[in-house]
Amino acid sequence: MKHRRSRRLDVGLPGQPGPSTRTDLPAGTGVLPPAALWLAVHLPLLPLEAWCATLPEELRTARRPLVLLAGQCVSRIDAVAAGRGIRVGMKRATALALAADLLSGTADAARDAAVLQALAHAALAFTPAVVLHDEATVLLEVQGCLRLFGGLATLARRLRAAIEALACHRLQLAAAPTPLGAALLACWAPAGRGDLLLGPHAAQAAALERLLDDAPLSLLGSGRMHAQALQGMGLQRLGELRALPRAGLARRFGPGLLAELDRAFGRCADPRRWLEPPVQFESRVELFACAESAEQVLAGASVLLARLLAWARARHGRIGGFTLSMRHEPRHGACLPATTLDIELAEPALDPVHLQSLLRERLARVQLAAPTLELELHCRHLAAGAAPSGELFPTGQAERQGLLRLLERLRARLGDECVQRLEPLADHRPERSGRGVPALGAASSRAPATPAADATARRRPVWLLPEPQPLAARGALPLVDGQAVQLVAGPERIEAGWWDGGLVARDYFVGQAADGSLVWLWRARWPDAAGVPGASGASAASAAPQWFLQGRFA
Repeated sequence: MKHRRSRRLDVGLPGQPGPSTRTDLPAGTGVLPPAALWLAVHLPLLPLEAWCATLPEELRTARRPLVLLAGQCVSRIDAVAAGRGIRVGMKRATALALAADLLSGTADAARDAAVLQALAHAALAFTPAVVLHDEATVLLEVQGCLRLFGGLATLARRLRAAIEALACHRLQLAAAPTPLGAALLACWAPAGRGDLLLGPHAAQAAALERLLDDAPLSLLGSGRMHAQALQGMGLQRLGELRALPRAGLARRFGPGLLAELDRAFGRCADPRRWLEPPVQFESRVELFACAESAEQVLAGASVLLARLLAWARARHGRIGGFTLSMRHEPRHGACLPATTLDIELAEPALDPVHLQSLLRERLARVQLAAPTLELELHCRHLAAGAAPSGELFPTGQAERQGLLRLLERLRARLGDECVQRLEPLADHRPERSGRGVPALGAASSRAPATPAADATARRRPVWLLPEPQPLAARGALPLVDGQAVQLVAGPERIEAGWWDGGLVARDYFVGQAADGSLVWLWRARWPDAAGVPGASGASAASAAPQWFLQGRFA
């Protein structure tokens, strides 16, 4: 008698040990196995920090009260404004009466969303499992990458540094085995719970229950909806709500409150869809004050550069170029066209100092048509792959990188048309074998020369004259600066140009001048084959060979 094997799928609660094989999950849903650890990042001052990102430095250090207005009422305040007696919901006129030096701005949900998206891009550099929880909270599933970064504390420290580069300085972090539980703890941030770096954290379900039982009911979305009824029942904390009969709570408040409570404590699944960064980068920032100089524009553009770098790291690529658009203040009722700067890098990079220096050089050459109100940054050129690793000892790669950085700065300062490189052409005539083109990134990716071509190049001088210079002759030897030249190598015969009417037939020699320098010269095999304007005629009448100076060896 054969026994049939039974197939079993064990699914435990988050944070509890045991088998957690999940083979029935569709790809891309973001549902994680039970042994998960979520790290929540909450920005309590996100609207204020997003608005203050473009404040001039003198206003940031002045410690003036800052508020955001929704209509004519105060919606957000900072600590200085709170110390002056300003409260949320207060009229703007009342706030001005309390603080005459008040700095006020308008709340903008799109501006806040751009900052939150940049924060999520910065988080994607640490883990692919990143979720936008609400308008001020980002969730990261970090269980699989803790060993890579050396533990949760080290990961939190590096994450804080990456987010602070986006001008977000007030962070509240929390860790929990459930995404909603971590988000609630981060939004609550109870005093005396957890450490200063990480905040409250719980790796197991039992520890999470102890932390959440003391959390206020107002953290739950359904709790805020039924706040008056719950307060009338004398309920203030999640632990008090959990102690009540579930059937009665479901009849009175509906299933939504219990479902949210179960997701926070890990009693039911809480699938999340992971965030995917866009293929192309576009971000906009409105300046606090009209920028009339390059330094003022650069201060606002640094915010966009920080977002660009976060996006590039999230895409695991390097920046090959970007475009900065400056929208100006209208003049005489007419809108002026935006000023656009295209920054192309000779080699893709992720260095914020280098990108900012290139932008500074380009802005120094721009004459603004009018004060700038808005800045917009686009990037469609992203090189895939990680950045090259650093070298312990200086080698050819380090020298090449330094040369490319110099090339990029020269292009940014002088313009692309003033910095050129030689491009070889398929023509044996030396004066037509190359041309000058703008020194773009292709200069760093030229294919190495073949051995035969390299051997020929060693016999050619680096410096060629714009036009071959005719030389007088004394006997069989040409004269340079009135002195006879000693021929030391040659001849090298070149016959070409029959297809375009510029036929040449020349014998090239390497000669040594009287001062010891080496020159490159040639003589025509017959007068009409010189290929130089004015070489025929008088030369044809004389029987002596016609010599020309083509270049000098360094």
